[in-house]
Amino acid sequence: MNKKAVCLISGGIDSCVTAFLAKNERYSIYALTVDYGQQHIKEIKCAKKISKSIDVKDHIILNIDFRKFGGSSLTDKSIEPETNRSLNEIGKNIPSTYVPARNTVFLSIALAYAEAIDAESIFIGLTSTDYSGYPDCRPEYVKSFRKMAKLATKKGIEGKPIKIKTPLLYKSKSEIIKKGIELKVQFENTWSCYKGGNKACGRCDSCVLRLKGFKEAKAKDPIKYNYFPDWYKN
Repeated sequence: MNKKAVCLISGGIDSCVTAFLAKNERYSIYALTVDYGQQHIKEIKCAKKISKSIDVKDHIILNIDFRKFGGSSLTDKSIEPETNRSLNEIGKNIPSTYVPARNTVFLSIALAYAEAIDAESIFIGLTSTDYSGYPDCRPEYVKSFRKMAKLATKKGIEGKPIKIKTPLLYKSKSEIIKKGIELKVQFENTWSCYKGGNKACGRCDSCVLRLKGFKEAKAKDPIKYNYFPDWYKN
């Protein structure tokens, strides 16, 4: 197993399944998690569990305090994230949980890490289907970052550009969950809720999309919830 990959692991379902896919492609995994000052550290704890479960070569947890900038309900306690929205409402606009330029920052750090260790690929769990409407999850964004990465690195100039792999980009949440089941992902080690309690809230956009995915996949979500939407119970 000679080829190396940097995997951005946040602790959520998408990054978890993406990391398992990278492992399935027989990469040596170097995990990267960014503690950016989000409201809770539960997802960081999950990222550690995920990394351990796929036997990563190294797991770097980098601290970058986005709270100093504000502008997002994930980093600013004075802003409340959207809750109790219908499935039709989610993704229609850019919600308060968007963290300005977060994926660009994360991918840039991953690019630096990958080039430093001579990794050939970066894996990130971006998805443009069943998502919250973030601009940095769209296919055109990924295409542009790939072009920039090729221009901005020594490896790119030398004709060996670092691949930016987004295996979930066009998959729905239910398809991602089904793939995870196939790969024997332990979903109890993942966390999607924007709140950090003992149980997921069941009301934020991220919980709603997760529950929708499990319902459509006809699978049981192993984490506990404080609330279930009416459509989920039926």
